[in-house]
Amino acid sequence: MSEAVLLVDDDAAIRRMLARTLVAEGYDVGVESGGGGALAAIERSAPDLVVLDIGLPDLDGLAVCRRLRGKGLALPILMLTARDAVSDRVAGLDAGADDYLVKPFAPEELLARVRALLRRGDAPPELLTFGDLAFDAHSRTARRGDVDVPLSAREADLLELLLRNPRRAAASADPALTTNDA
Repeated sequence: MSEAVLLVDDDAAIRRMLARTLVAEGYDVGVESGGGGALAAIERSAPDLVVLDIGLPDLDGLAVCRRLRGKGLALPILMLTARDAVSDRVAGLDAGADDYLVKPFAPEELLARVRALLRRGDAPPELLTFGDLAFDAHSRTARRGDVDVPLSAREADLLELLLRNPRRAAASADPALTTNDA
């Protein structure tokens, strides 16, 4: 099974060129021209990586990136843009991008960065469990038995904290184990 890359750029010529380059390397490529379409495509197909232009017509790439990170999605994001100022690169990385590539670029560099980002995602999932509750710390998803448990980003953070500190959490929850010196 090939890895899925979602390519998001408002320039049709760039989309075609990048899609051909990625397909030639064996990637399964989806394309979108706007930020709203990108968010919907990610919800539908859960790609392995997103190549995201900043300058999009409806919802810019920075906003898309922030929304994905706000939902707790950890998929790799390669920001692709003509904006080359240091402040632009910092803004992209601070919005949640994993890497930033300035146009124009060599296709070989794009492919090398895609491979590097996808390798990072090959780390085995870190599964934290308590009874029948399982939490994948990398994908930020939870299951109780056979049922997926939807979590906000804050709930995922709290669940991870509790599962990483089970004795402290259990001791705090048991009134017989706490003292009240007030």
